[in-house]
Amino acid sequence: MTHAKLLRPFFALLFALIRISVLAQATPPSLPDLQSADTFGADLFLQSGTTGMVLVVVRDNQVFFRGYGETAPGSHQLPTEDSLLRLCSLTKIFTTDVLTKLVADKTVRLNDPLQRFAPPRAVVPKRQFITLADLATHTSGLPRELGNAPPKTPHFTFPDYRTRWHWLPNQRLRTTPGTAALYSNVAFDLLSDALHSASHKQYAALLAERTLNPLHMHNTTFFPNAAQCSHLLIGANDEGPCTFTEATAGSSGLYSTATDMAIWLQYLLGTGGPGIPTQSPAAQAVYVLPSDLVSQKGLDHAGDPTGIGLGWIHLLPADDPSHIIQKTGGGAGFETYIAINQARHTAIFLAATDGPVDTHLHFFNAANELLLAVAGLPPLPTPPPKPAVKHMHPHRRR
Repeated sequence: MTHAKLLRPFFALLFALIRISVLAQATPPSLPDLQSADTFGADLFLQSGTTGMVLVVVRDNQVFFRGYGETAPGSHQLPTEDSLLRLCSLTKIFTTDVLTKLVADKTVRLNDPLQRFAPPRAVVPKRQFITLADLATHTSGLPRELGNAPPKTPHFTFPDYRTRWHWLPNQRLRTTPGTAALYSNVAFDLLSDALHSASHKQYAALLAERTLNPLHMHNTTFFPNAAQCSHLLIGANDEGPCTFTEATAGSSGLYSTATDMAIWLQYLLGTGGPGIPTQSPAAQAVYVLPSDLVSQKGLDHAGDPTGIGLGWIHLLPADDPSHIIQKTGGGAGFETYIAINQARHTAIFLAATDGPVDTHLHFFNAANELLLAVAGLPPLPTPPPKPAVKHMHPHRRR
């Protein structure tokens, strides 16, 4: 037998192995049935001890919804797709969606100073100018809150425009803008004020015109009517009235429904078809690396950030298949969360109301596991233990 004949079987086997490898890489990954989200959602609900919870999952062009628990303690009614929900700090990613659109049409620039949009005679404090990008990435040097609301003030109705602009000129920035991250609600309310000034339109009307109306998100509002308020999920505690929340339109005031949030997830993923546009990639991009900052505080509720976007926080490197883009929210008896995995075109929305006891479940970590499981990806690595800290009262966190 010649040398060539001896090598022939070897090359045939090598070719077969290469072909199998190529086919394996070309074959799309096997994904779990989307209905499996129900099992993960039910487990999360039971572990969380919440009164009621809604889950929306979007993967490619598929949409899954499920309600768990009760609309109010003792109601024996499941939350539905039309139950009214407080979005809390998920409001911020609507604000930055508008910001991105106004940047695209050159109405504003990310490096515009906030001072340019201040009311007459109001002076923005500075070590250097606070820019719109600083406000949107929590790097403005402003504190988390303006201060405590007066007693019995309804949730997300304080501070209003006049109050924050009267307060701002008398402040001293905690850090030089752009050098450190400190989660700030008041920064996002000032950002919406700037967009109002730049567009010469009431901010709520601007959000409706540029985002909500084109997406037909007609139940996402700062102005719920009596019929909508009658469908607001209620937790274990009395959280006060369902009322207008335009005062905190930039940071936390939006109400919505699971139906509308399914549309929003499709918009974020770009999987909604011809009737639903796709969000600009600029809205979900990384603008600040935590490694470039001297410190960061309040951005790690769902995991250690690897990138800070316009309202969004990134987990894991961008080239990791399990990379997540997320936003947390909480307050007024709600915990809310959006998380996106663009590698598998999968996103989730969760809203849950307080239960009678705290089960100490890390709600956002559990939600990340749900997202990655439905996307057919491994979970995030377990973070090292951190020193015990005193947590903020859940009804005040936004």
